[in-house]
Amino acid sequence: MFERLEAIEEKYNHLNQELMDPQTLSNITKTTKISKEISELEETVKCYQEYKRVKVDIEEVSKMLKDKDLMDMAKEELPKLTEQQTKLQQQLEVLLIPKDPNDSKNVIVEIRGAAGGDEANIFAGDLYRMYTKYAEKHGFSVETINSIDGDAGGFTIVEFMIKGQGAYSKLKYESGSHRVQRVPVTESNGRLQTSTATVLVMPEAEDVDIEIDEKDIKVDVYRSSGCGGQGVNTTDSAVRMTHIPTGIVVTCQNERSQIKNRERALKVLKTRIYEAKLQEEEQKAGETRKNKIGTGDRAEKIRTYNYPQNRVTDHRINFTTKQLDRVMEGDLDEIIDALISEDQRRKLASDEN
Repeated sequence: MFERLEAIEEKYNHLNQELMDPQTLSNITKTTKISKEISELEETVKCYQEYKRVKVDIEEVSKMLKDKDLMDMAKEELPKLTEQQTKLQQQLEVLLIPKDPNDSKNVIVEIRGAAGGDEANIFAGDLYRMYTKYAEKHGFSVETINSIDGDAGGFTIVEFMIKGQGAYSKLKYESGSHRVQRVPVTESNGRLQTSTATVLVMPEAEDVDIEIDEKDIKVDVYRSSGCGGQGVNTTDSAVRMTHIPTGIVVTCQNERSQIKNRERALKVLKTRIYEAKLQEEEQKAGETRKNKIGTGDRAEKIRTYNYPQNRVTDHRINFTTKQLDRVMEGDLDEIIDALISEDQRRKLASDEN
């Protein structure tokens, strides 16, 4: 571990020297690339430097134990320093876990009403609102790409992009089947009902991730059937794209402009192809997928939202909070932090084995 940390610190110092070189500064592309590398290493290096400083302090304080005049002060200080060193070492172990290359990316989220008819669609709308509220709290922006309204409210399907540094690192655990237990507004007899909506979270594909030959794409334009104003519904602005080799189909109809809908549809198409590629690679990896929190499969039941008890339970990590009302207002941090911690624990355990 410490050999790796020494190598990281050496690389960090070398990059900083290179960044100061006039030839590097005159090349914007190279400067940007090096600055990004420095930024990715900085937290680990600063933590390691603090660890080394504390280690030196422990050695110095340990020597003071031999001095009668300083012994009492040393005995008081040594446990604090030892505890600090242990915490820093644990932090370094987490920082050395291989980073997911997609963590810094934007995400495209798809929510579908599943089992439960109108109530499932209403719940899909509630989840959409929950994620948009969460995005707002974290300074992320939200762009709706495609939506089909449910007859009684909510959505049969809604697709949207959440833009912001690290959006995928936070939301990648949300893929799966979300279950709600409550008395629906559509239920006249006041009976408790269980309904589900499925969530799929995908990292936005960049041009370097996926290249698509235009000859492999079939594009259809048609009149939007959704809400959005007179201009949307009276022009052939909606776009459907089909990737012929994979059969993946995406639609976009939320913009008035056909050009904008084309741009967004292509972005979603690339993302879906990239997601399929990632899933294929993970299945080949075998054990790696088993160690993940969830499979990312929409059929996997990951969470229950129980309204009568104001309770949310994440079944993957047996985590429960009695603050459903706050969760539905976008306060997801407690759940997401618990998922991140468990994911890190499993990865550390996997490395040790």
